[in-house]
Amino acid sequence: MPIQLVMDRNGDSRYSFNSDDAEELAQAERRFYELTGVGFTAAVRTGPGQVSKVRSFDPSAEETLFFPRLVGG
Repeated sequence: MPIQLVMDRNGDSRYSFNSDDAEELAQAERRFYELTGVGFTAAVRTGPGQVSKVRSFDPSAEETLFFPRLVGG
């Protein structure tokens, strides 16, 4: 079952969804675009120890990680 992991100051939140369920899939896609729209970076695991930044929702990705924009200063 695919999962979306959202990192924030408090740790992480995990949202799993059934890609065969249209309502859950739509909710996962909305979450993807809401998070990336407010500055989170999305990445998917492409292999052992490998990740790739993504800019669009991929319902076939087993694991999508969202992390907030880094702020320096």
